Amino acid sequence: MVDWSQGRSISGRAYDILTPRAKIASIRALDTLFMYIIPIGWLYVALMMSVAEATSTQGSLLGAVFTFLFYGALPVSLVLYFMGAPARKRAIRAREAAERAAAQPLVQQDAGSHAAPDAAAPVRQEP
Repeated sequence: MVDWSQGRSISGRAYDILTPRAKIASIRALDTLFMYIIPIGWLYVALMMSVAEATSTQGSLLGAVFTFLFYGALPVSLVLYFMGAPARKRAIRAREAAERAAAQPLVQQDAGSHAAPDAAAPVRQEP
């Protein structure tokens, strides 16, 4: 739906109130969604090739299974595995950083060469 008085779509108003971090997150979610469109299409074509192989007078069911596995499932799984490598690497680094942060003490000890200050100043005694 378009609101021509302001020259933009009404649905765009909800996007305009998002913070920049939320906008980036929504763009990344769309990128992830669109990343799967190509493999889905690829699997569909491989499935149709398998159906054509199975229903052909020269084809067989075994040939259809191998067609789907070697032209569809195996290549798609490899492509998705390699495309997911950067995300897995980021997740591993984030988990390691969280473990390092949890392992560090909350209060850092004084690592200097000076003596630690006393809680109360010493009282001078008169001679």
